[in-house]
Amino acid sequence: MMNPKPTLMAELIAEFLGTLVLILFGAGVVAMVVLFPSGNLGEIIHGGYTNITLGWGLGVTMGIYVAGKISGAHLNPAVTLALAVFRDFPWRKVLPYSIAQSAGAFVAAALVFWNYLPAFRRVDPQLQHTAGVFTTFPAFPGLPQAGFLDQLIGTGLLLLLIFAITDEFNLPPGANLTPVLIGLVVVAIGMSFGAMHGYPINPARDFGPRLFTVIAGFRNNGLTDGTRVWWIPIVAPLLGGLIGAAIYDFGIRRFLRRSQLAEPGSGRPEKTTELARN
Repeated sequence: MMNPKPTLMAELIAEFLGTLVLILFGAGVVAMVVLFPSGNLGEIIHGGYTNITLGWGLGVTMGIYVAGKISGAHLNPAVTLALAVFRDFPWRKVLPYSIAQSAGAFVAAALVFWNYLPAFRRVDPQLQHTAGVFTTFPAFPGLPQAGFLDQLIGTGLLLLLIFAITDEFNLPPGANLTPVLIGLVVVAIGMSFGAMHGYPINPARDFGPRLFTVIAGFRNNGLTDGTRVWWIPIVAPLLGGLIGAAIYDFGIRRFLRRSQLAEPGSGRPEKTTELARN
């Protein structure tokens, strides 16, 4: 007996919970590095930036495992938009998915703050300089185009590689390995394109927690005060994701489709991943 197709509400709950898990690990590992120095000022603490990149990658992997079977585990409005443009994902679901993802990120940020509240009170009692635990900021505030380009490239790589990994015409892994590989993609992006703007590569991952910092009273949050850079991690990932997806489809996928159609007796192969089915 086949399981019924998940309802939209079930998909939104899955996106909410998958994104919540992602941000719990991601913001949690940043809190560990920022709030708990291990001794001497300025030394690498708790693995430093390496731990941050690994924590975010593992967070993505675990979030996909949570939501993959129900919603496809987009966990990112840039992924949802690209799938709507290039993979026939229903447009009517794009906004609800994005809202569910942002809500999951918001709640996760609140949980991380609640958990680490004594540490915040010790390290930054006025909440003046720790909003970066939850959201991202440019390395060069006077050059917003630098952070924009960084996010354009980073999210372009993310979608290009997601499309490559989940392409049924290419060499897709087993569905159970897809979350691991996508998590490793996020680790690689963080290690290679992480310093210019904190590599959010995900509008929900940045905006949901940034909105929480405003409500929680963080200063220099980038939305209501400070550099007001909130729009860069929204616009650049959405645009970069479309560019990366287009590069893959027009640069690789169209040739794979032709080769499949040219093979005698070959039909459209079975789709093997949750993201691919969208």
